[in-house]
Amino acid sequence: MDPDTELRRIARTLGADYFGIADLSSAGDFIRAQGGARVAGYCRAVVMGIRLLDEIVDMVADRNDRIGASLYRHNSYDVVNQALDGMALRVANTLQRQGYRAFPVPASKRVSDEQIAGIFSQKLAAHLAGLGWIGKNCLLVTPDHGPRVRWIAVLTDAPLAPTGTPMKPRCGKCTQCVDICPVHAFTGRPFREDEPREARFDAAACDRYFKDLEAGSGPSVCGLCLFVCPYGRKKQDRRAKTVPE
Repeated sequence: MDPDTELRRIARTLGADYFGIADLSSAGDFIRAQGGARVAGYCRAVVMGIRLLDEIVDMVADRNDRIGASLYRHNSYDVVNQALDGMALRVANTLQRQGYRAFPVPASKRVSDEQIAGIFSQKLAAHLAGLGWIGKNCLLVTPDHGPRVRWIAVLTDAPLAPTGTPMKPRCGKCTQCVDICPVHAFTGRPFREDEPREARFDAAACDRYFKDLEAGSGPSVCGLCLFVCPYGRKKQDRRAKTVPE
């Protein structure tokens, strides 16, 4: 079995809903600026994603529902991140046994409070693998489930075949994620590779909002920009139209 097929099989067996291979060569400078020379020393990324549970995501719409917020934090972050990290370790071990270098990027681990970022962008890898586009909410938006997916990447020097190319933004004139943000952190500008994140997203404002939530009595979750995206809600909307009144 060739490496690409074996890795895809492993990912599917472990519960991945998405799988892709990203060619990182076009983003070397960005990767180096974020994670340093060691992280930038890989030519490929194995990308896997798990779709979030719609019933849990929809709970964040009610900002006064502390139980719903707690369940969202548990299922959409804690449980899913653990599953993604397990997938990454299995894939990395497989690549290492085949004689390649492999670096599993943690599913959700901030390494820089100044940049408010991890060591590597999971959504960048998913974007380069052709699995979606960067939306106005600065999340990776898939055509079928919107941003309701969490991602993991394993960096490697294995000569794997890329699965696709970056999708162009399909948000059009929609600004629902921009309008719903409690701290107006999004500017509404479409993604452009030659622009810094700050042109589209005030990460510091979002971070302060989460810290304020942590200081309160409820769980530190938001998720409104993820919840409201029409690409994530379209299946529920179609289902609702078929329910008799």
